Amino acid sequence: MTAYAEAVSGIRPKMRRAIIMVQDLVMVLVSVALSLTLSQSRLSFDAFSYGGLACWAIIVLTAHLLFRFSGLYSTVWRFASTPDFFNILKGCGSLTVVLYLAAVTFRSFYQPVSGLNERQFIVFFLVSFTIISAPRLYYRFLRDGASWRILRRAPGDAPIKQALFIGRLSEADVIVRFTRTAVPAEYAIAGIMATEAAAPLGAQIQGVPVVALRPRLVEVLEDYVKGTENLDLLIFGNGAEREIEDYAELVRVARHSGIAVVQFSGLSELGQGGKLVLDAVEMETIMRRSAVATDTARIGTFVGGKRVLVTGGAGSIGRVLVKRSLELGAEAVLVADNSEFGIFQLDQMIDEKDRGRLTSRIVDVTDRPNMMRLVSEFKPSIIFHAAALKHVPLLEENWEAAIETNVFGTLACAEVAAECGVPQFLLISSDKAVDPTSVLGATKRAAEQIVSSLHETQAAAPLFHAGGLNGHHAGVPDLRHSGTKFIAVRFGNVFGSNGSVATIFQAQIEAGGPVTITDRRMTRYFMTVAEAVDLVIMSAADAEQRQGNDDYAIYMLDMGKPVPILEVAETMIRMAGKSPYTDIPIRFTGIRPGEKLHETLHGENEEVVKLDTAKIFGLRSDVVEWPRIEGAVPALVAAMHERDKAAALAILAGLYRAQESAGGAPGQALPKTAGQIG
Repeated sequence: MTAYAEAVSGIRPKMRRAIIMVQDLVMVLVSVALSLTLSQSRLSFDAFSYGGLACWAIIVLTAHLLFRFSGLYSTVWRFASTPDFFNILKGCGSLTVVLYLAAVTFRSFYQPVSGLNERQFIVFFLVSFTIISAPRLYYRFLRDGASWRILRRAPGDAPIKQALFIGRLSEADVIVRFTRTAVPAEYAIAGIMATEAAAPLGAQIQGVPVVALRPRLVEVLEDYVKGTENLDLLIFGNGAEREIEDYAELVRVARHSGIAVVQFSGLSELGQGGKLVLDAVEMETIMRRSAVATDTARIGTFVGGKRVLVTGGAGSIGRVLVKRSLELGAEAVLVADNSEFGIFQLDQMIDEKDRGRLTSRIVDVTDRPNMMRLVSEFKPSIIFHAAALKHVPLLEENWEAAIETNVFGTLACAEVAAECGVPQFLLISSDKAVDPTSVLGATKRAAEQIVSSLHETQAAAPLFHAGGLNGHHAGVPDLRHSGTKFIAVRFGNVFGSNGSVATIFQAQIEAGGPVTITDRRMTRYFMTVAEAVDLVIMSAADAEQRQGNDDYAIYMLDMGKPVPILEVAETMIRMAGKSPYTDIPIRFTGIRPGEKLHETLHGENEEVVKLDTAKIFGLRSDVVEWPRIEGAVPALVAAMHERDKAAALAILAGLYRAQESAGGAPGQALPKTAGQIG
């Protein structure tokens, strides 16, 4: 039987279906013979006469039509389940009733037939249902059970990894089933550690025992890894990091014992045989930030069908913006970045099916003519301006580069967006822009003010025209009706981004330490890059619908509570299976130039407005008039030419601090109003 099942599984689908149909019809004829034999009945006519053969042909034809009508051949045997056996029940039942009515009719009106009564038809129904169901049930058993893996396994095949699953029993049922159906087999679930406290300890899910319950998960896992050398993998259920208090400790115990840790996130290629999607457990998962329920429908509607330009698209946030835009159905995505290697890496990350909608250009965002050419030709619906330099200590020494990219790059891209009539321009900002103490913070704050001033000017000044940032080009349509909507989105650190503490700590741990921290009291806000990108897109979607006093130039993301950097380092060391201070030393180096102990997401003069959209806030504060920003640009260029860092920082400070000078210093601010934001 196993050889037959294996042979049938290797045949093409249409041929396999035909063989199954013939098999079922043979089973019907066998059922007739068995029902007569079991009920000890004899027919009054010759079974092999012309009349008898015609009778069998009619039975076969009737059975085939009824089985097709019952949906018997729309099922893949490998995934046969309760509804499929109900179809068999329905087909056999209807066939029995039709044959019985035909026999009664024939016996009453045409010719008496002895040996047929209700008893034979009841036996026929039971026998036909049993022998038609049996091959399907046995095939499912072979594919799900260990016998199929043994049958399929060649001598040179890699050994199957033994795994423990930690999560809900409903997920355990899915995972056990699909690990068994995988071809080639990769994993075998040896035990289930249930997160439901009421789960029955010792019970079995498809033959796999429940070996532990909360709150003894860590204790049992420690005993388990000590008592066996065959455990290779620990699989967490979806969302386990939010449900299990000892999640980080479970990861530590597993990794300390050399056991790989992954997390179940769904299924893929179900029609091809069903595969589990198992993601590596990263630091951002360990930190267990509260989950954000992304309104995928809303951001999909916003991005779908649009042309999207991402400056800095090869960077940490930019490349996720690119991938997410493609996933959400953007018509086309253009990447503008000055990193050749970064663009190459991005291209390797993009699925083959999406590459036709992606265009990459090596260009500096400060190169205004080139950016004008790109935007004019591509005609984007939205520009995500993610291009920036962002390393705090490094930019203290390279302050000219910071101003060139973060300030003048933003200014050039914003001017191009306005002159080309791009519907929306979104600046990726930073919590470093709040009460800045670093060059990075000062340049990002200035970039915010450029965006805020353009936003406010277009909303309030009917005579401001596209292409008129320098006071020229009369006769261009009023921006209140055809201009760009400028907004900025401010948030904190992103896990895993280039140069983030997570990547630095990981490299230091792999090198054996020490892990360096500037100050044990230092805290930071953290967010996963996927979460940040979805909320950035959500902010853009929200801004598109707002007008007048309900409009915001700056959005702020809810970053949750600040996390001590020391806690991040200690957790990452434990995740690596090491002990902080013992296996991996931690060294405190002192605060570097421009750094703060604690970051904030808004200043004292900024009003935080809660919006209907979860995890997003609007900000209201002073806005610098656009002419004052225009007046500050030549002075900033002169300070850079003279390499006068103090003068340059003073000019940047004037772009966000209200001046008392009545003479109209470059930093003079507009008074705060309900509709003004900055």
